[in-house]
Amino acid sequence: MRLNVEEIAPDFNADSWDGSAISLASLRGHKVWLGFYRYASCPLCNMRIQEVIMRYDALSDNGLKLLAVFQSPPDSIAEYVGRQSPPFPLLSDPSETLYRAYGLGASSLGFLAPQNGLLLAKAATLGFIPGRMEGTKTRIPGDFLIDEDGVLRDVFYGKIISDHIPMSRVEQFLQC
Repeated sequence: MRLNVEEIAPDFNADSWDGSAISLASLRGHKVWLGFYRYASCPLCNMRIQEVIMRYDALSDNGLKLLAVFQSPPDSIAEYVGRQSPPFPLLSDPSETLYRAYGLGASSLGFLAPQNGLLLAKAATLGFIPGRMEGTKTRIPGDFLIDEDGVLRDVFYGKIISDHIPMSRVEQFLQC
């Protein structure tokens, strides 16, 4: 079931790829961007992580905490997306428990959408080549902006595998 703005974000405890434990409750008092990605070697996901890393300092300076969830085990996260050394936690959810708790789905049409082809080509030029596909192959990403009290202030469910919340919405969230 999809979540809605004004609902309390489902709490969770998860393991980061580096073995540290993360709980959403421990981030109360901070604005949180919880991003759900596909598998760790997904070229589109890695390209998006690169964009987030490039903007991280400005986001973090405005008090935002970032969490990125992947449906891959920690060793795959380390092998692929971890090579970018993101300055925020990468959470491993190979059982896809968090994906279900946040109402994220899958779509064959979203997987096969023509728009993905152009972005895959761009990702390849940046050196992001697909590796092991882990978890639900047709997973559609999603993003959740959570306020200091744990309330969902923006909910973004992608329509295709390359969809993520526009950065302008994240920036607007930080201004509230």
